[in-house]
Amino acid sequence: MRIRWRDSGKKILLPSTQLTPQMIIGVLGLEGSYSEKAAQIWTLRHRLDSVEIQHFADIEDAFLAVEQGKSDLSVVPIENSIEGSVGVTLDLLYENEVEIVGEIVVKIEHCLLSKGGTEKIKVVLSHPQGLAQCRHFLKKYFPEAELRSTGSTSHAARLAGEFEEMAAIASPEAAECYRLKILLPNIQDRKENYTRFIVLRAAGKSTDEQVLCDTEDKPDKLENSSRSAFKTSIIVYLEKDRPGALYEILGAFAKNNINLTRIESRPSKKKNLGIITSILILKGTQVMYL
Repeated sequence: MRIRWRDSGKKILLPSTQLTPQMIIGVLGLEGSYSEKAAQIWTLRHRLDSVEIQHFADIEDAFLAVEQGKSDLSVVPIENSIEGSVGVTLDLLYENEVEIVGEIVVKIEHCLLSKGGTEKIKVVLSHPQGLAQCRHFLKKYFPEAELRSTGSTSHAARLAGEFEEMAAIASPEAAECYRLKILLPNIQDRKENYTRFIVLRAAGKSTDEQVLCDTEDKPDKLENSSRSAFKTSIIVYLEKDRPGALYEILGAFAKNNINLTRIESRPSKKKNLGIITSILILKGTQVMYL
């Protein structure tokens, strides 16, 4: 059994009075993407100065940017309230040496964007998650339209600006960026639609030039914070399947009164079917002993 820890506990780093170099934050998609919005929320929350947002074509490129030194931090989606977990992000967490330093939850407001009118639409573009989150809407109002996947919702918006027959499912910000009309707002199948984004950095790298803590988490409050103030993700791989293996792992948390908020399973992508990688997300204090 192999266990890998991903710490997403909130960090307290006091601000420096010295001048600091520009921080680069990598995001999925072009200008106007939801990942960019998440990065902007993160930047405002932590009052970061001198931040440059670097855009990447897909989740993998944005994720690997921190390992390759192309960005100091990267913001990628990991979970949606309608479609569930983002598989590619979970797999990349297992395969690469990165650390989770925070998360942002963004309300998703999908809009149908186009240069022309609804009567001209023959092709609808969006990220696979965007298309999936509007599945019933598309089936009801555009059953004959061709659905095309793009690397991001913002990329879809840029492409939709080329022809009046094309429409994109993207954010209101994307409509403004690419001068598109919002034909229909809030078209997602569930009005309460949220995506959780995680903030990553390369393993072992200290981002000590900026403050990485929530503005409401003052140091004096953290000393007396509850167990729910921190969140940790653990990746567990069972090298050999045997009865009770998962039960033994979960029992250790129950015995120590640690609340697991989510359990996710991913295929090991090896020859033997049924061998899985488990991802556990738990709440707890900054230091825990099992």
